[in-house]
Amino acid sequence: MNEIGRVLLTGSNGFVGRVLVPQLLGTGYRVICATHAPVYSSATENVVLDIRDPQAVNEAVQKVQPTHVIHLAAVTHVPTSFSKPVLTWQTNVMGTINLLESVRAHSPEAFVLFVSSSEVYGESFKAGMPLKEETACQPMNPYAASKMAAEVAVNQYFRQGGNGVIARPFNHIGPGQSPDFVTASFAKQIAAIEAGLQEPVMKVGNLDASRDFLDVRDVCAAYLELLTLTEIPLQERVFNIASGQPHRISGILQTLIQQSSATIQVEQDPKRLRPSDIPVAAGDCNRLRSKTNWSPEYSLADTLASLLDDWRKKVNG
Repeated sequence: MNEIGRVLLTGSNGFVGRVLVPQLLGTGYRVICATHAPVYSSATENVVLDIRDPQAVNEAVQKVQPTHVIHLAAVTHVPTSFSKPVLTWQTNVMGTINLLESVRAHSPEAFVLFVSSSEVYGESFKAGMPLKEETACQPMNPYAASKMAAEVAVNQYFRQGGNGVIARPFNHIGPGQSPDFVTASFAKQIAAIEAGLQEPVMKVGNLDASRDFLDVRDVCAAYLELLTLTEIPLQERVFNIASGQPHRISGILQTLIQQSSATIQVEQDPKRLRPSDIPVAAGDCNRLRSKTNWSPEYSLADTLASLLDDWRKKVNG
């Protein structure tokens, strides 16, 4: 297969990166993984990189000379953003600026895909309908605020001639996700209960909230589609990645419990209640669908089944 570009992928050792790397390789990209931790081994090349270190970022970009940059590296856990706001802002905002400045200096033609978050909409979700990219962003937590600030920096880079787009993915789930996140927490607990390692009681947070869930493989497929959008007007460079269909957390939990033979009780744990929870969060992704051939391939039930099976293997392994 002919090489169609060199992708510098930050945060490649995380949940999304581990899914995205094989997709990029399978499409024909050469992938250079940049991570702060031990690197993901299947990539064509690896770079150990702390995104907060401008000199290290400069050296990496100068060495790689990427044609494309996908910036995943971030502090993404909302409770961590409350407990460690300085780390969150240094990583999510200054790390992004470090990367943009290095690309501007050493690979100015590179296409930059900045992965933001649906969390930036915040208070606007209280309208209770799927939100479009033009909706006002009203962040409700430090993570969302840092992503919004980084978006402002990226947009300034675009205004000065930089090429690329911003993605706002909604909740994406699947095997390999940290149990800090709701569906993985459910699946891990069910697997532990089935194995006799936990009492048959599920500890949960707010089950009344509704969220827009996608399989992580579908989200990564959207990123690949976005890499091809080289002629997009400045005002249309933000893309929701969403199903448009909110699902109640209680329904997600029920689906997972139904996939188990165990008898399970459910108890709310105050420690799992987020201070900025909003009732419904869903996205309108008509812009993405109109500009690309993307559409989700995986059903929510199948994704949850694969998530639960993955945790069964981990618990029993």
